[in-house]
Amino acid sequence: MTLQDTLKPLMVPIHREGWPFITLFGVITLIATLFGGETLFWIGALLTGWCTYFFRNPDRITPTRPGLLISPADGVVQMIRKVDPPPELEYAGPPTVRISIFMNVFDVHVNRVPIAGRVTKLHYRPGKFLNASMDKASVDNERQSVLMETEDGEQVAFVQIAGLVARRILCDLEPAQDIETGERFGMIRFGSRVDVYLPERCAPLVVEGQRAVAGETVLANMADKRKKQQAMKGEKR
Repeated sequence: MTLQDTLKPLMVPIHREGWPFITLFGVITLIATLFGGETLFWIGALLTGWCTYFFRNPDRITPTRPGLLISPADGVVQMIRKVDPPPELEYAGPPTVRISIFMNVFDVHVNRVPIAGRVTKLHYRPGKFLNASMDKASVDNERQSVLMETEDGEQVAFVQIAGLVARRILCDLEPAQDIETGERFGMIRFGSRVDVYLPERCAPLVVEGQRAVAGETVLANMADKRKKQQAMKGEKR
């Protein structure tokens, strides 16, 4: 095994949004060291290291089975609630299950597409910067909402929500864009939350308090919903 193979697990890619901040922290550290000596150097080096760590953008191994709905964010599954769909997306439907994943400042903040399909609507809403762990953050906070349609015609919504410290939501998606499960689509700086709205009669496969990994953790299985629908049709006959 070469030195490169040994170091490869430690050489995590950095999101492009992070380099201006990392550079700024590095310059400030250099200037502080020149005027303040070794103590300020170590403080600056620690902060620069944290900034680099925050913007890490690791590769993930995404499950490929059709119908799996994957976590769009790293973090803790903080709330699972049955609520009305996001009103700004203007799609009709009964109350549905919302899974809220809270990211702290030490989690990976790069967000990923939960399931393959096509983007049908995007809506950005300015708002407050309440603690993202609060339930009302889904309504009051700044957010970027996405509505998509899967290959089977199911509608799935997911929402990036700014938090107490977060001050910028990045979303690279475009209307009518075809997207793949696990594909990177944006990030939120610094500390925030992502909500996923499951289709009707689609049951969650995670529980509150569980840690989720973006692009890897299965939140729900859309195939289970189709099985239930087929069973219901069979009972009516």
